[in-house]
Amino acid sequence: MKIYNVADPKFRKYGQVLQGYDFTEILEKMQDTPLPADGVVYEPSVKELEELPIFEELQNRGFGEVPIQIGYCNGNNHKLNALEYHRCSEINIGATDMIVLLGRQEDVKEDFTYDTSLVEAFLIPKGIGVELFATTLHYAPCNADEGGFKGVVVLGRGTNFPLSKEHSADGEDKLLAAANKWLIGHAEGGLPEGSFLGLKGENLTV
Repeated sequence: MKIYNVADPKFRKYGQVLQGYDFTEILEKMQDTPLPADGVVYEPSVKELEELPIFEELQNRGFGEVPIQIGYCNGNNHKLNALEYHRCSEINIGATDMIVLLGRQEDVKEDFTYDTSLVEAFLIPKGIGVELFATTLHYAPCNADEGGFKGVVVLGRGTNFPLSKEHSADGEDKLLAAANKWLIGHAEGGLPEGSFLGLKGENLTV
């Protein structure tokens, strides 16, 4: 599939490239985070990243003073596997080059299925930060090269933590996989039992 750069105008319907931030310190700290040789590791909230001065700037400017968390998603991945969305934007910062596979929530059908042929791929170069709009479907990044990827993930506080209540198996509630995380999986994506498998078409490979 064709891979666009996030600087391409095609990215504008999914998010925006962040301007005026200095990511030097957080990129240096990301060097200490693990990089699995197989699969992906995600940590939603990491003390060492949240203690950096950039935390306050991202909270105040990026999220308009709404409480945030800073974590990371690192690993080796070449498949789509699933798509998710939140009720808030997500900021991703490339600690390495990485590729994100994106769709639009408006293309999810009334039965919560989604055609994977609509997905587009974008390169986030190392050192670049982007905001993914709340209506942008996304999931774990993919490798831009053989060495794997590392990415900073900034979200509203509490996102992706375990649910505290039972939720209905009907309607949009059946997509709720974690706090503020609505997930649509692919049958070949290796998701936990009980996940909603609504992605139709190819499990895309990068």
